[in-house]
Amino acid sequence: MNTPQKPEDIVVDEKAQLDFSQSMSYSDYLHLDEVLGAQHPLSPDHNEMLFIIQHQTSELWMKLMLHELQAAIQCVAQDELGSAFKMLARVSRIMEQLVHAWDVLATMTPPEYSAIRPYLANSSGFQSAQYRCIEFALGNKNAAMLKPHQHRPDLLAKVRAAYEAPSLYDQALRLLSRRGITVPKDHTERDWTGPYQANDAVTDAWLVVYRDPKTYWDLYQLGEELTDLEDAFRLWRFRHVTTVERVIGFKRGTGGTGGVSYLRKMLDVVLFPEIWSLRTSL
Repeated sequence: MNTPQKPEDIVVDEKAQLDFSQSMSYSDYLHLDEVLGAQHPLSPDHNEMLFIIQHQTSELWMKLMLHELQAAIQCVAQDELGSAFKMLARVSRIMEQLVHAWDVLATMTPPEYSAIRPYLANSSGFQSAQYRCIEFALGNKNAAMLKPHQHRPDLLAKVRAAYEAPSLYDQALRLLSRRGITVPKDHTERDWTGPYQANDAVTDAWLVVYRDPKTYWDLYQLGEELTDLEDAFRLWRFRHVTTVERVIGFKRGTGGTGGVSYLRKMLDVVLFPEIWSLRTSL
């Protein structure tokens, strides 16, 4: 009968590196001291750590989402759709990850949240600069949303840049036009800061693609990537609403909005309207 190896012998036999006095470790590479030292609860309540980590990890995922989304927009602008598809698929998966993240926060009960709420003052996810950049990149432009960042010129510059740039959908429509599909000029050359206005002529443009996917295969695939993206975004928003309602009911949000009532209004926002409306005509 073989004598079981001791745990320390297994590590030695596998030749795992154990001395990092002269080389970069896992913690060094990820700057874990800074990341794990960034949680500073203000209340004495045990549950505040959940609230902080939920939002900090969401911000990290949103950082990656913006990284992918901004690169995808550039790829669409440069007719590099293969790369764009990969990036947009990743954005959709990140949104799915964020949907499930709400399940963890939903373990916080109303009394537990009430215990930490006074310590939050007016801080709110409504003020997230990264989330605002994501919404602007997806085409939901609103000048009022620049104001929460006026006290931070560095953040305001980033949010304003996203606000003034063509959105993903703007670049998709410009791509259709470059491919010879008729798109109204006021949808390919316009003030990018204005909210997008749905147009039947744009629906007709997408119908050209969807009625002949063999000829326009990459544009057809782009349309479906946009569909996947908005589908995932809607689920993320919906899970946010239900979690907030579960935890605080219909109290006003710490950021001053109506809370659930405001979030429900956001559910009605359609990012890529013609991508959805065209289906009725097929």
